[in-house]
Amino acid sequence: MNFNILSYSIYGLITFYIIIWVGRLFHKNGRVFILSFFQHREELTDTTNNLLLTAYYLFNIGYAIIQLSYWEKVESFSFLVSSVANKTGILIFILAALHYNNMLIIYLISIKNKKLTNH
Repeated sequence: MNFNILSYSIYGLITFYIIIWVGRLFHKNGRVFILSFFQHREELTDTTNNLLLTAYYLFNIGYAIIQLSYWEKVESFSFLVSSVANKTGILIFILAALHYNNMLIIYLISIKNKKLTNH
């Protein structure tokens, strides 16, 4: 029996949930950082935040779809669980790495802005 359709479905549901949940969380909580970065200009902050959310969705949904083309043939239930967990884990790792990278960039830019305003 070929379990690929089932594994694609499970992976798709998990991935869709994670991408949407994390995107909403970043959009809601990241606004504060962007607002301070743009010196409390709300219109620019909201536009940038929405643009970042759109780019986030496009990047991650695209990555998730590309992963389907690299999927090996699944012929057992144990391999189904293993492959879904592996693909989902890689996606979560990428989300975490991008998040920490963005936070580092925001931190470095805020330090630079503080130095410029103090001099």
